[in-house]
Amino acid sequence: MTQVACIGECMIELKQAHGDGQAGLFSRGYGGDTLNTSVYLARLGVGVDYITALGDDPMSDEMLVGWATEGIGTSRVARLKGKLPGIYMIQTDAYGDRRFFHWRENAAARSLMDLPETGDILNSLATYDVIYLSAITLSIYTQQGRTKLLGGLGNARKHGARIVFDTNFRARGWSDSDVARAVFGEAFAVSDIVLASPEDLLPLYPDETDEQLMARIPCNELVLKLLSPGSIVRFEGLLREVRPEPITQPVVDTTAAGDSFSAAYIAARLAGAEPVEAARAGHRLGGVVVCYPGAIIPRSAMPASILPGPGSTRKASP
Repeated sequence: MTQVACIGECMIELKQAHGDGQAGLFSRGYGGDTLNTSVYLARLGVGVDYITALGDDPMSDEMLVGWATEGIGTSRVARLKGKLPGIYMIQTDAYGDRRFFHWRENAAARSLMDLPETGDILNSLATYDVIYLSAITLSIYTQQGRTKLLGGLGNARKHGARIVFDTNFRARGWSDSDVARAVFGEAFAVSDIVLASPEDLLPLYPDETDEQLMARIPCNELVLKLLSPGSIVRFEGLLREVRPEPITQPVVDTTAAGDSFSAAYIAARLAGAEPVEAARAGHRLGGVVVCYPGAIIPRSAMPASILPGPGSTRKASP
């Protein structure tokens, strides 16, 4: 059985070229937060399906071929006649910090919760061990669509699936902060694991401390990725701070740092690792990804030792 379902949107990625004579040049790839996590999960040996909607165009065909090549299951991808994927462009500064520009208002993925096959897709969630989604996932649907999805997640939990919610917040995706806060509260309530950061939460809950932000999230297992290198893990009522190993290579692009963290964390927990060791695995993979441009690093750059060894495992899975 496929272990993980990731729900969200993949877009065409335009990545800024660097070097003399390349100003204004961009290469074309694809990416999106939950899709990036799917790729890294598959590369870590986890069975994963991607759940989204695409158009019937050649670029959507190209995406499906690329996902299948990475080992991602595509049987839950809806194809919509006359629709196209969204587009985003990345610009990075000298420190690797990035800016995103999006063209996605009419993208196929936004219709996923309003299709004749939506009911079947939501019912299928109960067949997975883990379901992963982000705040960006929730932001692309209508309120009615979000209600359908959250209901499907609740049903999947009753059948034993574990829900992992990443707080990846982009203000432009929400009509206003009150709506976003309400949806975040609903997502927290249905989640078993939350992967959060002050960077995501402070725009919604200004001036709150890390402790106050964590107190808003009721689930048993929480990782708060800090503004300084490191994270705080809360599990079964206990708090542990995790500090990553120093990055020894130049940081060139922070795109997908959090997405790859999520993949390594989930993979480690599925392998039986304790949450603290899973967070260390997340930091290890994220520390490699930021040293390469774009969301998806070359397969050859994937480090061999990301997941913890047998000495760091426990019987409980996520």
